[in-house]
Amino acid sequence: MADRVNAFVPGPRIRIPGREGGPLAGLTFAVKDLFDVAGTPTGGGNHDWAKANPVPERHAWAVQSLLDAGAELVGKTITDEVSLGILGENAFDGTPLNTAAPDRVPGGSSSGSAAAVAAGLCDTALGTDTGGSMRVPGSFCGLYSIRPTHGRLDLTGLMPQAPSSDTAGWFTRDAATFARIGTVLLGEAPGPLPTKLLVAVDAFGFADPEVAAALQPMVQRLAGVLDTTPRDEIMAPQGLSVWARAQRSLQPVEAWQTFRPWIERDNPRMAFSVAAGLIAGSQVPVSEQNWAALMREEARARLRYLLPPGTILCLPTTPFPAPLRGLPMPALRPMRDRITSLCAQGGLTGHPQVNLPGALVDGAPVGLSIIGGRGTDASLIAVAQAMEAASS
Repeated sequence: MADRVNAFVPGPRIRIPGREGGPLAGLTFAVKDLFDVAGTPTGGGNHDWAKANPVPERHAWAVQSLLDAGAELVGKTITDEVSLGILGENAFDGTPLNTAAPDRVPGGSSSGSAAAVAAGLCDTALGTDTGGSMRVPGSFCGLYSIRPTHGRLDLTGLMPQAPSSDTAGWFTRDAATFARIGTVLLGEAPGPLPTKLLVAVDAFGFADPEVAAALQPMVQRLAGVLDTTPRDEIMAPQGLSVWARAQRSLQPVEAWQTFRPWIERDNPRMAFSVAAGLIAGSQVPVSEQNWAALMREEARARLRYLLPPGTILCLPTTPFPAPLRGLPMPALRPMRDRITSLCAQGGLTGHPQVNLPGALVDGAPVGLSIIGGRGTDASLIAVAQAMEAASS
């Protein structure tokens, strides 16, 4: 199938058939170019990274799992450079097209995977989420997406960024396929449904008013699906921006530690914004890191308190729809900071989070997120199925 949306990495497309008769037989998938595919360079969105690292001899665990389950691999997809981005723009390979809003970015860093699924070029696609890279493209492109419980999936064969926050997830256009992939990768069928619903009023207040209003029908449908009365709660008593500051203090330090040997050895080419982020990570004071580590413990304690068994929390996935393509850097920084303020809880706490599509603002998608207790990934997938059934 022709790549009409610039979702796949340049060069010959790879195709690897899945095992015959598996539970995912008949489905096609693509993988973000952070996952190893045997015999194919792992590019990581930076041409110098591919040159500096050997061609993998084995598939990443997640890739092998989908192949063993019968799905067919149809290509590797573009990522923000070394996964350090949230909007989906890559100086080397370009910006994949968001078919749900063609004048807007697809979201990153799993931009190509989201674009490929949204355009119908594959049934599902693997991506990663460290600071929001599954959730944000899901919201911007109108897809189901998941950031699993941290540590739930085996990340063998995945190019790291910040290991204490790194996760792998998947995109789909429909909840049935979303659940099929989850059953294979999680090793667990969807269910049971939660019985209590919390609404993160601080997150709704932080989002653009148009986004908060557009998501209200989904919140009411969610309450109906769970047959419960929603209860308002503050997710981050210290402040969403404070949680974001903690994540921005921890994640860049780890990213610098990950890429420092390569940078110091090879002096690679990279976009200014990526280089600036890595430099910032190298300069975070130890006192700031210590403060951020304590704030991470507070965030984890807060979500443990809010999310006992049978309870989920909902919030806007992103504070606004996808920004326009090609905006200047000064306009993008405050947007990135606002996105991080609604995504920081993922990396800080490790709780699973699912983006539910279903709302529009000015014709562009925005998603509603649901967060559960650690290990309740399958329950969140069951909610996605029930929400789709309720909207049909």
